[in-house]
Amino acid sequence: MTTPAERLVDLLDLEQIEMNIFRGRSPDESLQRVFGGQVAGQALVAAGRTTDGQRPVHSLHAYFLRPGLPGVPIVYQVERVRDGRSFTTRRVVAVQQGRTIFNLTASFHQPEPGIEQQLPMPEVPGPEKLPKLADEIREHLGTLPEALERMARRQPFDIRYVERLRWSEEELRGAEPRSAVWMRAVGPLGDDPLVHTCALTYASDMMLLDAVRVPVEPLWGSRGFDIASLDHAMWFHRPFRTDEWFLYQQESPIATGARGLARGQIYDRGGRLLVSVMQEGLFRRLGG
Repeated sequence: MTTPAERLVDLLDLEQIEMNIFRGRSPDESLQRVFGGQVAGQALVAAGRTTDGQRPVHSLHAYFLRPGLPGVPIVYQVERVRDGRSFTTRRVVAVQQGRTIFNLTASFHQPEPGIEQQLPMPEVPGPEKLPKLADEIREHLGTLPEALERMARRQPFDIRYVERLRWSEEELRGAEPRSAVWMRAVGPLGDDPLVHTCALTYASDMMLLDAVRVPVEPLWGSRGFDIASLDHAMWFHRPFRTDEWFLYQQESPIATGARGLARGQIYDRGGRLLVSVMQEGLFRRLGG
């Protein structure tokens, strides 16, 4: 049997069907729509496969245009916008059943020396001192609901919240719109830097909008909002491995007009800032 990490690597291994056209699997799962991080990760794989492999991606900007259908393959069409002396630019359109569901622009940069400075990483307890997400939910509920149990078995990332989850209105009262988790892939992902970058892109969409929800409702349990990613941007600052622990620090500067904005910073255990992330999400109250 394959492990969740192996299934993630396999999910990111696209089939090339033409010079600039790739096809990705979409698992047939009991979800309303395809997970956005999957589409973003696969689109970045398609973009990276059309470069010489010598220039790491340094930024991506993406829009989620329509919900993807689980179980239906997604075709990624790559436009080779520019191959310059230092930068390479690619535009990717994701199509499913003849309809565009997602587009992405990615820029790749030839490594070169430059200035070095960053703000320090927040002081937080290490991941070994924190419970796994599934264990924390079990502790509160006594047992995991069947759907969550299946999800926990398939989850390709070990996730540990820095602060204990809030479950009651009293615990939510006065909470700031912030969240932080330690994460890493549950198994080795190999040595291809593009796989690690695309796996982190996958992970970056998993819980960034948590920061918007923290003051409003428990992060795990009954959901009071229809939530969907609208756009997503990432800046990759340094090389990294996604199968090693990284801290994903998140905050929401504003939520208004049925949309919430969240920003995240991803650090390694040594405190080096690896990636910066921004995302806006739709927040429509259910039954409203």
